[in-house]
Amino acid sequence: MRSRGWLRRAVAETPGDGRIARRRGLGYNGPMRHALAVLVLSVLPAMQSRADTVVVTADRMVDVLAGRGIERPQITITDGRIVAVGTQGGAIPAGARRVDLPGITLLPGLIDMHVHLTSDPRHSGYRRLEFTDGFWTVVGVANAKKTLEAGFTTVRNVGSAEYADVALKQGIEGGYIPGPRIVPATYAIGATGGHCDATEFPPSHVVPRPAVANGPEEIRATVRRLHKYGAEVIKFCGTGGVLSKADTVGGQQYDLAEMKALVDEAHMLQLKVAVHAHGTAGIKAAIRAGTDTVEHASLADDEAFQLAKQHGTWFSMDIYDDDYILAEGAKNGVFKESLDKEREIGLKQRQTFQAALKAGVKMVFGTDGGVYPNGDNARQFAKMVEWGMTPIQALRSATVSAAEALGRPDDVGAIAVGRFGDLVGVAGDPLLDVRSLESVAFVMKGGQVVKAPPR
Repeated sequence: MRSRGWLRRAVAETPGDGRIARRRGLGYNGPMRHALAVLVLSVLPAMQSRADTVVVTADRMVDVLAGRGIERPQITITDGRIVAVGTQGGAIPAGARRVDLPGITLLPGLIDMHVHLTSDPRHSGYRRLEFTDGFWTVVGVANAKKTLEAGFTTVRNVGSAEYADVALKQGIEGGYIPGPRIVPATYAIGATGGHCDATEFPPSHVVPRPAVANGPEEIRATVRRLHKYGAEVIKFCGTGGVLSKADTVGGQQYDLAEMKALVDEAHMLQLKVAVHAHGTAGIKAAIRAGTDTVEHASLADDEAFQLAKQHGTWFSMDIYDDDYILAEGAKNGVFKESLDKEREIGLKQRQTFQAALKAGVKMVFGTDGGVYPNGDNARQFAKMVEWGMTPIQALRSATVSAAEALGRPDDVGAIAVGRFGDLVGVAGDPLLDVRSLESVAFVMKGGQVVKAPPR
């Protein structure tokens, strides 16, 4: 909305009494000033009433807060935020746009807590070297659109070179490209020779890694630098990984003092912390250091489960990836060493997921998008159900639980008054069949339709 100053300028520059008075040095005193005040008071309420309001109706809605379905919902969204949630037949504001979705079940915009938008698994291993550095930001533009149209209206991007995830966030928020709300980590911090370093080259080939840091003070400085350039979450590599070529998947790569320095610095800056950790010792050290989420958590044991419950730590376990990596990895150029590690770790991770769930560890939805094609994020729901979750538990992991873990429970994660008007619609009932989420018919972000069912 324009300001009152704009109105004053508009009157002063319009041919007629206002300009004549100004030219004659008469100012805006007396009757003319009164007339201007009347104009301002009459125009401003009309301008203020032009809020963008949309009313969305559907056959059903999943209330993730209550854990149940609601028939014939009616949701009112004004200026991108939900202002009313009720049932059809309630009052509709004058002039509101209508979006009616017969045969559709609505649920909140989905949240993926672990993606890499600037990655494409079809170009893995040394094949990545065929492309210029800027190519991966272009890949990110395409993947952001795919991810949003798949129903994921918020993502946490936990690792991206060249601060490309910040660039994507800025482009999306500026209206240049479509995409989800992005919580960027920028670079993932890691030790020299660790999973977050480049270990696939000889000493003569130096690969810049701005977030490789060793020792508490160097790690603290790195956290500050990443925050300076746009990081809204800090991600670090606490153990080895699958897709790195020259480390063991479970080996710890930072000691407790280093992890604690990183977490303390990030928390002081009011940033959440995510740790990449497959190995048992590294998982437990990271939890003791105060990390907020453990990514992968493949070899967590009973003690790790109890520590996670004591500290309120969330597990984010990408249990769909194993299918894709083993089916497509060799064709895509994944290192043989990585494929061997995946065969070692994949089933164990799923068994750990099942055990952690039974132990009562808090779980969020994180897929490692980019290890498989971004846009296929919803395929993980069926795996989560297969390995022990109920459909509503799986849905909550990608909505209300993820919003809590992000520290943004007032903005996303539920269809509730005050939160963003982020809605997803599917045919059928995801509480009965979570695979319905793999074919999203409708997407709305901030009250704006992104994807609509064909007429």
